[in-house]
Amino acid sequence: MLHHIRSTSLAGVAAVLLSGCASPQGKTPYQPTADMAAVLAAQADLGAKPVEDLTPAQARMNPSIADAVLRVEQQRGMSAAPMPARVEDIQVQGAAGLLPARVYRPAMAMPGPLPIIVYFHGGGWVISTIDTYDSSARALANGGGAVVVSVEYRKGPEDRFPAAHDDAIAAYRFVLQHAAPLGGDERHVAVAGESAGGNLAFNVALAARDQKLPMPVHQLLVYPVASTDLTAPSVQENAQAKPLSRAALEWFIKYYGRGPQDVADTLLNLLGVSDLQGLPPTTIILAQIDPLRSGGETLGDRLRTGGVPEETRLYPGVTHEFFGTGAVVPEGKAAVEFASERLKQSFAAVPTPPAPTRRGRAIRAHATRG
Repeated sequence: MLHHIRSTSLAGVAAVLLSGCASPQGKTPYQPTADMAAVLAAQADLGAKPVEDLTPAQARMNPSIADAVLRVEQQRGMSAAPMPARVEDIQVQGAAGLLPARVYRPAMAMPGPLPIIVYFHGGGWVISTIDTYDSSARALANGGGAVVVSVEYRKGPEDRFPAAHDDAIAAYRFVLQHAAPLGGDERHVAVAGESAGGNLAFNVALAARDQKLPMPVHQLLVYPVASTDLTAPSVQENAQAKPLSRAALEWFIKYYGRGPQDVADTLLNLLGVSDLQGLPPTTIILAQIDPLRSGGETLGDRLRTGGVPEETRLYPGVTHEFFGTGAVVPEGKAAVEFASERLKQSFAAVPTPPAPTRRGRAIRAHATRG
C-alpha cells in the first residue's frame, strides 16, 4: 500500500547500457522543502561536485549529505553530537575475507537478547562507508530497540559486480551464526539498507529463501536500487536532481558493473525477479525527488501482487539520502520512526524463545565508540 506523507516542513548504469532521455527541461518538477534545500545548499557550500565528473577515488572524498547535515546543525546553533548509542567496531566474514562492521546498541540498556538488524549502507556500490551512514544505524538501533550490525562490503571498481552482493549474503550468514555473542536473538533478525544497500538487503532475503537459510523477519528498503531502467518516469523527472542524478546512476553502474550484461542481471534489476513469494514483510521508504522512486513503487506493487505483506511510504519534498537527515529534516525523522515501528511489529510477531538456541563463537571487537 502506497502512502503519500504530507510535508510538515517550511515552504517548500551508463548510457550505452540502456537507452532513454531526460525530461525536456532536465529539471525536477518538484521543489524541496526548506529544510531539505538547506542541506543541499550546505553540501554545495562544502564543495561537493557531481560524482560523474570525478574518479572513484575523488568521489570518495566528496562531501556527503552527512557532512552537510553537520554544517546545517552548526549554522543553526544545534549540537552536532551524534545520537547516543553504544557502539563497537568488529569484523565479520565476507565472501572473500574479513570485513569491517559496526555494532550499534540502544543508548539505554535493555534486557536481551535483542532483535538484530543487519544494515547495508548506500553509495552505489562504489563510494561511502559505514561512517557515512552512521546516523541511520544509530537511529534504527534506538528506534527499533535492536542491535544494528552495519556491514561494510567490497566496492567497484576494485571489486566489481557481484562482489558487494556476495559479501552481503556472507555477512548475513555470519550474523545468524554469531547472534548470541552479539547480544541478539537469531530468531529475530531483519535486513535493512539504503539505496544500493537496499538492493543488497533485498537480495539477502531472496538468497535466504532460495538457499534455505533462516529468513529475515522483515526487510526495510530505503529508496532501494530496484531497477536499471533509465527510461523510468522518476529518472526522467529527476534527471538532474541532487544528490542523485541520472548521470550519477550511469556512473555507478560503469564502475561497479563488468559490462552491458550485468544491467539485466536480477541482482541489480530487482524488477526482473519473477518469483517474489515467500519473502518477509517489507517496508519501502521513498523520496519524491529521487530517480529511484519509480523503481521502488513498482517493486512494492509486485511484492503485494506476489502475496508479500508490504507498505510503501513516499515522502514529498525530500531527496535521495533524506533518511539519515532527521536531525534537521523532519521527514527524515518521521521516516525513521515509521520504519522502526514496522520493524518492531515484525519482531513482536515472532515468539521469543526462553533462551538462546546456541551460543556461537566469540567476536573480536576492535574499538568502542560513543
